[in-house]
Amino acid sequence: MDAQVKKQVLRKLTYGLYVATAKQGDQAAAATVNWLSQASFQPPLVMMAVKADSGLHALLSQGATVAVNILGADQKGMAETFFRPTQLEGNTLNGVPFTPGETGAPLLQGVPASFEAKVVHSYAGGDHTVFVMEVVAVHLYDPEAKVLEMWDTGWFYGG
Repeated sequence: MDAQVKKQVLRKLTYGLYVATAKQGDQAAAATVNWLSQASFQPPLVMMAVKADSGLHALLSQGATVAVNILGADQKGMAETFFRPTQLEGNTLNGVPFTPGETGAPLLQGVPASFEAKVVHSYAGGDHTVFVMEVVAVHLYDPEAKVLEMWDTGWFYGG
């Protein structure tokens, strides 16, 4: 397989950008993710690929619930904030304020929408693990907001 063609083809898949957050006890993790998709209507399931060597992966593997914070089209800077290791200080993650959701997962302030989920399955493979998660709470703050998509940032993750 031609490596350059493979990159070009796989980068044509469309993705949104999200910040996934988890907190368990005094440990917290947050990461910008984009390999996420709905997988079932009933029950409401999503699947998300998470780097196997990340703090988020460690917490999800230990049973932490997760909040997926959906970024608005103007929140590229927030996405960049979560490329770095997670710093929990009071009720902020990497300087971004949050409130605990119904499950305790951190809901970032200022995003158009978010949902909370619990892991129901995980599938290890390659350098990421796919977590299948059941959505247990949803939050809609700005129903008219356009969401941030990978293509709009000029960034590439994949291929």
